Amino acid sequence: MASGFSVHKKIFDGITIEFDRLLSFWRFKGYKIVFTNGCFDILHRGHINYLYKAAELGDILVVGLNSDDSVTRIKGEGRPINGWDARAEILASLQMIDAVVKFDDDTPFELIKHITPDILVKGADYKPENIIGADWVMDNGGEVVTLPYLKEYSTTLIEERIRQGR
Repeated sequence: MASGFSVHKKIFDGITIEFDRLLSFWRFKGYKIVFTNGCFDILHRGHINYLYKAAELGDILVVGLNSDDSVTRIKGEGRPINGWDARAEILASLQMIDAVVKFDDDTPFELIKHITPDILVKGADYKPENIIGADWVMDNGGEVVTLPYLKEYSTTLIEERIRQGR
């Protein structure tokens, strides 16, 4: 790349010293930090739409990305389809994402506590009171936002179409 930029500078294998330095810098500059999370197994138009809307809510978008083991526990055998390295690199290549951070737990609660984002974002299929970390974020002066999904786009629907040969 001509600019010398590497998507790998946006990828963090969990909470690292490098990530903490970046987080401290963002806080020092007064940037509004937005956090969301997911498996992002097969990136599709619905994901892109959701991530753009999340990014528009603040200055920095941090994406918590489930590890492969975490995805398997949540989604079942055969998932993820794409490994963590591939999913992280694809997400980090998106302009609207500032950091991709791995978490291995079934929920991102510890990561949310560590980051304490200004805005926690999830899809509108979640009720705010059921969003992991919502209480923590609100107790620390942040807000919780739910965003609508594009209904015709989901990894599950794509996976079903592939299996049916459509």
